[in-house]
Amino acid sequence: MTKDLFERIYDDKGPLGKWAKQAEGYYVFPKLEGPISNRMGFNGKKVITWSINDYLGLANHPEVIKVDGEAASVHGMAYPMGARMMSGHTEFHEQLEQECAEFVDKEAAYLVNFGYQGMVSAIDALVTKHDVIVYDMDTHACIIDGVRLHSGKRFVYKHNDIESFEKNLQRATKMAATTGGGILVISEGVFGMRGEQGRLKEIVALKEKYNFRLLVDDAHGFGTLGEGGRGTGFEQGVQDGIDIYFATFAKSMAGIGAFFAASKEVIQYLQYNMRSQMFAKSLPMAMVKGALKRLDMLRTMPELKERLWENTNALQQGLRNAGFDLGTTQTCITPVYLKGDIPEAMAMVNDLRESYGVFCSIVVYPVIPKGLIILRLIPTATHTQTDIDETITAFSGIRSKLESGVYKRVAAAMMQ
Repeated sequence: MTKDLFERIYDDKGPLGKWAKQAEGYYVFPKLEGPISNRMGFNGKKVITWSINDYLGLANHPEVIKVDGEAASVHGMAYPMGARMMSGHTEFHEQLEQECAEFVDKEAAYLVNFGYQGMVSAIDALVTKHDVIVYDMDTHACIIDGVRLHSGKRFVYKHNDIESFEKNLQRATKMAATTGGGILVISEGVFGMRGEQGRLKEIVALKEKYNFRLLVDDAHGFGTLGEGGRGTGFEQGVQDGIDIYFATFAKSMAGIGAFFAASKEVIQYLQYNMRSQMFAKSLPMAMVKGALKRLDMLRTMPELKERLWENTNALQQGLRNAGFDLGTTQTCITPVYLKGDIPEAMAMVNDLRESYGVFCSIVVYPVIPKGLIILRLIPTATHTQTDIDETITAFSGIRSKLESGVYKRVAAAMMQ
């Protein structure tokens, strides 16, 4: 007898979905209100906001707001209509592509409407069933989903482990020799959960021994690392060794959209073969002109990145001085590692928000192993020393309660 497709859904909500009744609207799908800033409204009060990827503080910068508003008033939010190949192409899309390519020192660039679906679609376009993919186990979900579409062989290596990478590269080399295909290696420039830079320098060095092409997702490195914010490849001095560079506008540029940058031939191939762009609407003009303005500010206002790093260093040093474990972050991403279960984490975050006025992201199983909690902070150029001092005081307070069992008792009462 055929099962009802929804039977499984009714019975198994998934590892996060099973907490929906307790979590929805507060821990997940929370509503932050007011202008994007270091302090925003939540649950009827102002909170210090550490969960917005507005690294350079451009989201509500007056110059950005002005350009966004003017572009929307001239073009609306619909123009251009249609996919780029058919009717959604303009000189401003071309201009943005040219400026992005020049900024990251590549021959050409291709603008995509959303970073997530762009990455999924690019991986799908770049490899055939004969090709082999080698990728870091901690890569972003968009890469994982792109790899899932691959009908050929794939090998995953331990996170940032070059010995594991080379072993899997050797396996991929043998497999590609059998299938007659090539090898695509995928890493992130900055890993968004732990804050570690990908070991791009070591990966690129192995090109001397092995034949592969390298795709780097630099969503969190673009605008925050390297000279002038040009990314992790520049930070590590290996931009030339990155064959396909990817960055999103959703982080440092505080917008929507993304781009791939590579040789002219590879970019042209992507333009004619990425299904997510061939069959989906072009990025609206207001977003394109807004991105041009943001990119110009990134190039001409180094003080934004300098202020970001002043805040990052102050926050991370202050937390370390207070005895907190930040792991091995090498970037602005600031993970604070604590021990506890999901109910304890929920009680702790409630206290952090309601009693201390601090809002940050909470990461628990299945994203990370059971028994571990990460409170993930994203400093920006708009944060102040007062924000940092209050947050460190708050974290010291909740840590004491966590270690003394307060949140375990609160969680037990919540579950009754």
